Amino acid sequence: MSGKNHILLSWSSGKDSAWSLQVLRTSSEYEVVGLLTTFNEVADRVAMHAVRRELVEKQASAVGLPLWSVPLPWPCSNEQYEALMAQMCAKAVAEGIEGVAFGDLFLEDVRAYRERQLRGTGLQPIFPLWGLPTGELAREMIAAGVKAKLTCVDTQKLDRSFAGREFDETLLADLPAEVDPCGERGEFHSFVYAGPMLNEVIPVVVGEQVVREQFLFADVVPAELVTR
Repeated sequence: MSGKNHILLSWSSGKDSAWSLQVLRTSSEYEVVGLLTTFNEVADRVAMHAVRRELVEKQASAVGLPLWSVPLPWPCSNEQYEALMAQMCAKAVAEGIEGVAFGDLFLEDVRAYRERQLRGTGLQPIFPLWGLPTGELAREMIAAGVKAKLTCVDTQKLDRSFAGREFDETLLADLPAEVDPCGERGEFHSFVYAGPMLNEVIPVVVGEQVVREQFLFADVVPAELVTR
């Protein structure tokens, strides 16, 4: 036993959750023992990011942690969501888990919601990246070797041409001034396919794009599925 508190990490498949894992692995207080991901069970994809389950499974394998998947019906009411998460929390506590970490950066309402959700469950909410300057954080991730594709763009906040692009210094330079460098206000979401927290690269290509309401989704596809 390490003596550290065993925690789950809320895992969206994107750069902020991946970097949270990188930070938490240096912690003297916490040990991440699983990745917690909610899936749209109809599409079999990560909620909001729309990343295929098989790619999240590849990420979990590459970081060496079990995937705790929570299937969500579609459509899913807030009541249904909270009931399913309450079941997951009870299971986690029963298995000796003491907290859940989130990759949130500065949105106070989101943090308050997480804290309310875990209140009384026996699980501590943990925010390893909270308050870090997002411009510096984005550049630190890229410099450390994090590689990610933008899987979703809110076209009311960011031009649709950003969908499918690489999260790199060129992208940061191209972002409008009003867009957060980490996309914290929902401007964009990402999928991490390489980085110091992964023990191997996950080969991917960007496939077709789909529009749903104001969101443009770029399908990230495992490279082996693409016929040459």
